Amino acid sequence: MTAASSRAIARDIVATLQQAGFAAFWVGGCVRDFLLGREPQDFDIATDAKPESVEKLFAKTIPVGKKFGVIIVVAGGQQFQVATFRAEAEYQDGRRPEKVVFANAEADASRRDFTVNGLFYDPLTNKIHDWVGGETDLRAKIIRTIGRPEERFGEDHLRMLRAVRFAAQLDFEIEPETFAAIKTLASKIKIISAERVRDELLKVFLPPHAARGLVLLRDSGLLEHVLPELAATVGCEQSPDYHPEGSVFNHIRLMLEKLPAQPSPSDDSSAAGGLELLPWAVLLHDIAKPVTAAKDLATGKIHFYGHEKVGAEMAEMILQRLKFPNRPTEEIVAAVRHHMQFKDVKLMRKATLRRLLLRETFPLELALHRLDCLGSSGNLENYNFLLEQAEELKNQPQIRPALLTGDDLMALGVRPGKELGALLAEIRELQLADELKTPAEAETWVKQKLLA
Repeated sequence: MTAASSRAIARDIVATLQQAGFAAFWVGGCVRDFLLGREPQDFDIATDAKPESVEKLFAKTIPVGKKFGVIIVVAGGQQFQVATFRAEAEYQDGRRPEKVVFANAEADASRRDFTVNGLFYDPLTNKIHDWVGGETDLRAKIIRTIGRPEERFGEDHLRMLRAVRFAAQLDFEIEPETFAAIKTLASKIKIISAERVRDELLKVFLPPHAARGLVLLRDSGLLEHVLPELAATVGCEQSPDYHPEGSVFNHIRLMLEKLPAQPSPSDDSSAAGGLELLPWAVLLHDIAKPVTAAKDLATGKIHFYGHEKVGAEMAEMILQRLKFPNRPTEEIVAAVRHHMQFKDVKLMRKATLRRLLLRETFPLELALHRLDCLGSSGNLENYNFLLEQAEELKNQPQIRPALLTGDDLMALGVRPGKELGALLAEIRELQLADELKTPAEAETWVKQKLLA
């Protein structure tokens, strides 16, 4: 489905509502993006039609939030949110209103989060309705709450993270009063569920705005509450001979600036080595440096012995705390655990190097290593060496499958147990070292081993 067809369907939904006698507009992010010359990702519609009327007008609907006035209209294989105009209501948990009061369009605009998201657009007349000053702030590139920021953030604490995300994504500034309120209320973000925080952070750390997102999280005070382990890297200095860029935080920031463009993540989009996980591998690869830092009194150098091992344990705890799915967690943790191996690749035995190249997470690890270099010395010698080795290995597909299986060894008279496992490991080592190249050679080697 193309963006143009999505736009056409969203226009038809508005037309259907208006033809039935209801007011209806595109609202929120799609209007903002449309005015900025960006292609909207989603189209949301606001109307004075009640949920029951919306359900009658469209063939396929989903009552996803009917009691809050929200119905999903399914058309052209896509879902479009259609919400009844509603006014401000009491919020008790910093997340959702206790009740909803249906209202008119102007009142609906006034209860939204930021002025740039409070614009209404009629695609049939091409008319914009701006009751909150959103057009002015769009032109000035400002993120500002609608009304008092303390009230807007008090209604839903996640809006503080959303302010950072929008400022980073759009390359806007956060209006001073709005930013001051975030600093004051930052600790309230801990009330929000881990899943909602995770989903917002995933968007904050997408390229090309990931580095700015990190800086805004630090400056707003939110970082110490959503990722306190990462906040600890701000004051963690490194030896200038290895890291001329300075602190661990600055190293991570520079790496995020070099992130390649990549697709948006989703919970099930973690194919092995998927680069959608790369921002998180960057964020967490040196996460243990603050807790492993030790200064050599004789030389003045700062060491972080074992930080990759401790970091893997910390990364796993952080990702589990944020409710990341198991597979991406395992892949990111593997990248953190192995990232220091890359400095020694030219010294590795052939078998050891090939095991590294054959790891399922090697593409992610290699991408992390490249950024690790670009965020410090800039020396890509080992990275280029690994590219050459990976290409060479790709042309030797016979190396990937093991020469013999456990069943093969038992057929040769080896009993199940430790001896069988040890033999399989030794055969694999010899295969990767090019000392055994065919199953027949491996069988001959086993027979000789058993006779010895």
